[in-house]
Amino acid sequence: MLQSYYHPDLVEAGCDEAGRGCLAGSVYAAAVILPHDYTNPLITDSKQLTDRQRHQLRPVIERDAIAWGLGIVTAAEIDRINILRASILAMHRALDALKVRPEALIIDGNRFQRYQSLPYQTIVKGDAKYLSIAAASILAKTYRDDYMDALHQDYPMYAWDRNKGYPTRAHREAIRTHGPSPHHRMTFNLLGIEAPELPFAD
Repeated sequence: MLQSYYHPDLVEAGCDEAGRGCLAGSVYAAAVILPHDYTNPLITDSKQLTDRQRHQLRPVIERDAIAWGLGIVTAAEIDRINILRASILAMHRALDALKVRPEALIIDGNRFQRYQSLPYQTIVKGDAKYLSIAAASILAKTYRDDYMDALHQDYPMYAWDRNKGYPTRAHREAIRTHGPSPHHRMTFNLLGIEAPELPFAD
């Protein structure tokens, strides 16, 4: 059973992102505030759930949450500011979308930049430890998957309905064959080719 909160006396929002390691598409993040005594044994790290289970849980989370918000940073923005900053920006945008202001934040992972003046705690594998982070991971993952499925309709050659933009061998072969789309992250190593070692300066 996942823990309900990290800060026992504060209104706490959990945050997570999806799509950080992809070659194409926006990065998505979600923020979720759950009731203080909330329990749901079905909510866990989104990676441990099937696609059907995640989509079944999404309306439950949205119904039961005190507040939830979604944040999106596009591939063009990712190329401009880098993926770490983009992931944090997506979480900030998700927090901006909350209808209720949290008093503290718990963040999946080990990197974050302060949001307004709120105290925060980064938690490695937090989506497998805290309900609100797990709920955020489910929202971010399902909304991003739906977005990649929609993009697939215009760019079926990349099979984004299956790989969701992640660097599979087939995805990279499609980039090699067709070239990158407008949704690819051009600062990423799209073809998976190792950069040659540069000689040392004299």
